Amino acid sequence: MANFDPAWFGYGVLLVLLAASLSARADHIRLGLGVAALLALPPVISGGQAGYGLLLAAILVVNLGRVARTWLHDAKIRFSPEELELRERHFAGLGAREARALIDQGHWISARRGEVLIREDQATPSLFYLADGCVVIRRDGAEVGTLEDGALIGEATVLDGGHATGTVTLVTNARLWFVPAAVLRAWLAANPDVAGTLHEGFARALRGKLASANARIADRPPIA
Repeated sequence: MANFDPAWFGYGVLLVLLAASLSARADHIRLGLGVAALLALPPVISGGQAGYGLLLAAILVVNLGRVARTWLHDAKIRFSPEELELRERHFAGLGAREARALIDQGHWISARRGEVLIREDQATPSLFYLADGCVVIRRDGAEVGTLEDGALIGEATVLDGGHATGTVTLVTNARLWFVPAAVLRAWLAANPDVAGTLHEGFARALRGKLASANARIADRPPIA
């Protein structure tokens, strides 16, 4: 320990602050600030800088206390099995409190075969989660794909108000969660810290659809 360079504490503090700054979740940022303060305490105390030590101790206590309170609150939040599956599939980046609030903006319904969820060249009315069932997607009357259990529907255009590129119709009875586009946009405007995480979830869903579409194309026999 005699040859230990106190500068390593400084490097550790900077790395923790960098990691915290990359997080979109407030509790992770607070945790990073608390850990950074903890790492900075030893060299400050050993240097006899009592004033800085008290300030760092205050930062440590405040941030770790807020994190503990958030985690205790989140531990009391409950999800039904279908809500839990929705969260794990598409909202895993959100904390329990944010995921609970987002899911509560929407509604769970049972829908019948033949119902049209989204119409081509019209604004996407809602974001849909297909908990159980199957839909067909048609463009200019021609079938271009299907989606089944666990899929998000409408995530490509629901936030920007763009027009859908295809018509989405249920081909089976289904269980759905949906949140109207206007409600979702208003909620995200009031909770901007959630928007980035939600966009990441939407991007993953779109990448999954693209991969499935490419696989279907690859499986088709060549045109003679």
